[in-house]
Amino acid sequence: MLAVTVAAAVWASATGDIGVRSPLPGAVPLALALLSGWAVGMVRTRRWPLFLAAAVGWLVLAAAAAGVVASYQAGLRLRGRRLAGFLAGAAVVLAGGVLVGLAVGGVRRMTTAASGNVLMLAVCLVGLPLVFGLWVRARQETLAALRDRAERLEREQEARADRVRAEERTRIAREMHDVVAHRVSLMVVHAGALEVTAADPTTVEAAALIRTTGRQALTDLREVLGVLRQAGPGMAPERGLDGLDELIGESRAAGLRVSRRDEGVPTALPATLGRTAYRVVQEALTNVRKHAADAEVTVCLRYLSDGLEVLVRNGPAEGGTTLPGAGQGLLGLRERVELLGGRLEARPVDGGFLVRVLIPTAGAA
Repeated sequence: MLAVTVAAAVWASATGDIGVRSPLPGAVPLALALLSGWAVGMVRTRRWPLFLAAAVGWLVLAAAAAGVVASYQAGLRLRGRRLAGFLAGAAVVLAGGVLVGLAVGGVRRMTTAASGNVLMLAVCLVGLPLVFGLWVRARQETLAALRDRAERLEREQEARADRVRAEERTRIAREMHDVVAHRVSLMVVHAGALEVTAADPTTVEAAALIRTTGRQALTDLREVLGVLRQAGPGMAPERGLDGLDELIGESRAAGLRVSRRDEGVPTALPATLGRTAYRVVQEALTNVRKHAADAEVTVCLRYLSDGLEVLVRNGPAEGGTTLPGAGQGLLGLRERVELLGGRLEARPVDGGFLVRVLIPTAGAA
C-alpha cells in the first residue's frame, strides 16, 4: 500500500495536482512513478533503488513522496558513515533542485529555489522523516534490550530455582535415607530374626510377609531416592495396570479379602492413565487396610470407549466401625485425576465405602 501511495503521489505531483506540473511527456512521469513505487516495495532488501528514485524524482519532477520515505528509511536503517553519506547526498540533491529551479523558472523556481522554501523543504523532506526514523529505531533497540534483559533475568531466575530445588531434593533424600531407610532396615532384620526363632507357623508366615514387604519397601525407597538425587526434573517410577494383580496379591497376603472384576474390552491405554488407575486402587486398598481390614473389597475396572472407570468398593466392617471420610491421600488422588480431565467420587455406601474414578483417554494422551 505504501508503494502504491508513493507511486500515485509522484504521478499527482507531475500532473500538478499536489505539486509543480511537469512539461515532460507523460511517459517520463509515469516511468518515474512506477520506479518510485517499485523502489519503496523493495526497500526491505535493497535501499539504493529508493534513494536513487528519490533523487531523480526530485530533480526531474520536484516530487517529494519518495524523498520522504527515503529519509525515514535512512534514519531507521543507516548508521555512522552511511547516515552521514545520505545527509551529504540529500544536501547535493537539494542544491541540484535549486539549480534546476533557477534554470526552469516559473513556479518551479518559486517552489524549489526560493530561500525560504528551500529551508522548509529541507526540514520536511529530510529533517522530520529522518528524526522520526531515528526515534523509531531507538525505540526498537530499547524494546529489544529490555526484552533481552527480561529473558536473561528469567533464565537466571529459573537457574536459581532449579538449583534450590536440587538442593532441597538432595536434603530430602538424605533425610529419608538417614531416617526411613534405617528404620525399615531394622524392621526387616527383626522380622527375619522372628521368622527364624518363632515356633508358631502363623507367626513365621507373618514375619516372612513383613520381611518381604520391608525389602520391597527398601527397593522402592532406593528408586525414589535416586529420583530425588537427580539434578534434572524426574518422575518417581510408578507401576501401571500391569502391576495391579501383584498389588491385589500383596493385599490378600496382608489379610484383605479382595476380588477383581474387569468389564468391557481391554484396550491399550496411555501410560499416564494406567499409573493413575494403579495409584487409585493402591490408595483405596490402603484405606481399607487402615479402617476396615475385615471387610470384603471389590476392585472393578470398566473399559469404556473413551476412557477407563475404576471402582473400589468395600462392604461394612464386621467390627462395626464407621468408616471416616476421605483423607489427604484421596485429596491428592483427586488433584491427580482432575489434571487428566477426570473426576473422582469417594463416599460411604451401605455401611461401606466407594471410590469411583472416571478418566478420559483424551485427557491422559
